[in-house]
Parts: sequence; structure tokens; C-alpha cells
Amino acid sequence: MGDAVEIPPIEYQPRFPKRLDWGIGVVGAGFIVRDCHLVAYRSAGFSVVAIASRTRERAEELATSYGIEAVYDSVEDLVADPHVEVLDIAVPPQVQPSIIERALAEKRGLRGILAQKPLALDPATAWDIVRRCEEAGVVLAVNQNMRYDQSVRAAKWLLDQGYLGEPVLATIEMRAIPHWMPWARGLRSLSTYIMSVHHLDTFRFWLGEPDRVIASTRPDPRTEFEHRDGINLYVLEFPNRARAAGWDDVWSGPLKEGVPGDPYVRWRIEGTEGYAIGEIGWPAYPARKPSTLMFASRRTGPAIVQPRWEEVWFPDAFAGTMAELLCALESGSEPEISGRDNLRTIALCEAVLRSAREGTPQRPAEILDEAMQRPNRS
Repeated sequence: MGDAVEIPPIEYQPRFPKRLDWGIGVVGAGFIVRDCHLVAYRSAGFSVVAIASRTRERAEELATSYGIEAVYDSVEDLVADPHVEVLDIAVPPQVQPSIIERALAEKRGLRGILAQKPLALDPATAWDIVRRCEEAGVVLAVNQNMRYDQSVRAAKWLLDQGYLGEPVLATIEMRAIPHWMPWARGLRSLSTYIMSVHHLDTFRFWLGEPDRVIASTRPDPRTEFEHRDGINLYVLEFPNRARAAGWDDVWSGPLKEGVPGDPYVRWRIEGTEGYAIGEIGWPAYPARKPSTLMFASRRTGPAIVQPRWEEVWFPDAFAGTMAELLCALESGSEPEISGRDNLRTIALCEAVLRSAREGTPQRPAEILDEAMQRPNRS
């Protein structure tokens, strides 16, 4: 292999805007806002100027804790605040479309929206949201925060710089037990649109757009309410012959029933010039456990390289998604996590559901085309 090559610093950090005092208005006051959004924004120096929630008491508690000056009872009142330039939405997916529609109707000085993922629970609704934002001249980004996990972003840099060569196979294996929120009961999808959406979007981030999806799902034995997609297995086929596979196992054995377990989320990318292996620190939350990365490449000689960092996915990555939207607003460009980009992730989620239900391979591009050709929602 020859002598080892010195590797430049691996770029895993998101880009940040020059201006930090964009006025951010937050809709929602649940766990993800309290423990992730507001923590990350405060650390980054972003300016949260207003908050609204259906439970005013919770919004007032957060306003007091984080120095937020204004508390509102509705999204309309929040968006009418002249200091609110960017809307940060963190509500259940089934109510997010109506929140965005109401915000756009009252938009005034609103310039950008960071929507929670999933953007919607079906491609047609997601397309309607994207279309409405574009018609209103409001920049839409989607909080696909796994893209901003430090190991995931470092892996993307390795791919872009050619250290792994041509991608051959990528895998993500999750053995972890999520806490399903009450709003998840009765949705048309459980794991696919709530959990697998992270991994499907990450595969797109790494490898581009897959041609076909083959999937199998089954219910999770622990989840008592009715659902189809608890445990998800899927294979993605890419035009360049690369393959990706996800095992999203929310059962993980009877860990909550007294059996010792080993929860984890691990990923691996193999290419023609090298490979990279990572483990996501998120299952250890609330402990701060950074994700890990190790890689080897024909370009770097016989050594296995193991970069390290102190940042973690929850909550640090949430600064990256907001920063990406703010950078796009500054430059007049489209965010990396734009609404249009996210349509392809939503189509990929739908492909997993349909493939599992129908027992046939599905083409995400055809699903998206079908959704975009439907009549607009009035």
C-alpha cells in the first residue's frame, strides 16, 4: 500500500450563518423542543424570540427557562409578531400540514420554516406543503437531523473525498427501543415514517437516489396499539449497482421485560477503496455519548483511522438543521435539507410501506411522480 497519507481534518461540522440574530419563533413545547431545539440553539447563539403551544403553561415554563420574551396561544399570533422571521415547528406529523398552512396565511415577515420530520405522512400531502411554501415565497427546510450526527456527516465527507472509492454496500442496523408518543397511535405508519425515515434519508444523503426498494415489515410485539410496520427490513438498489440495507428493530428482544440487552445503532459503508464503520451514540441518551467512526482506505495505508469529537446527535445536531436554513436565507440558495429534497425521502418511506404491503419492489421516483400529478388540495 505504500506510505500512509496524511489526512486533512475530517469535516463533520455543519456550516453556520454569519448572522446569528435571526428571529426564531417556535411552535411546540414538548420534549424535542425542551431538550434538543432550545438547548442546541442557545449553545449556537441563535435568537429564539417567541414560542407558542397548545398548552400555554408549558410554553411559559420554557420561555422562562430560556429567556424567550413572547408567548402566544396560536401560530397566527406568533407569526404576526414582527420579530419572527423563521418558524421552527415541532408538532406531531398529522397536525403539521395545517400548522404550516395557517402560518403561510398570516406570514407577514416570515421568510423561512424549519418543519419537523416527517414532513407529512404521505407523498401527496408533502408535495402540497412544498408547493404552498414555494408559492408564498417562504423557504422550507425539514429537520432531518440524523444527517447532522457527527459520524454520519464525517462518512459523507469520506465518500465525497474519495477515501472509500465507489460505494458497494451500506448498512444501518438499529436494535433500540423507542418511546412511542401518544400521538403515534392510529397513524397509517409507525416505524417507517417515524423511525426509518432517519435511516432512509441518511442512505440518500450518502448514496443518492435509489431505483428500487424491497421491504418486509411486521408488528412490534411490545407495542400494544394496532400497527403494521413495527420492525422494518429493507433493501435499496441504486443505479450504480450500490446496495443499502436497513434493519430497524424496535423490539430488540424482551429487554423491557427483564432480559439483559445490548441496544445500539451501527452503520457500515464498504467501497472499492476502503470501508467505514460507525456507531450512533443516541441510544445512550440522556447520557452524552458521541457517535464513533473508524475507517481504512487504500489511500491512507495500513492504519485504521479513528477520529473523535465531543459533540453528540441529541442535542447538538439540531443546531445544524437550523443553521442550514439560516445559511440558505442569507445566500438566497436552497437548503441541503429543503422541502423539495425531502419529498424524495417521503417517497422512499412510502416505497417501504407499499413494498411490504404488496410484496413487490417499488420505485420511489414513480411514487413521487404520482403524488405530484394529483390535483392540488384546496
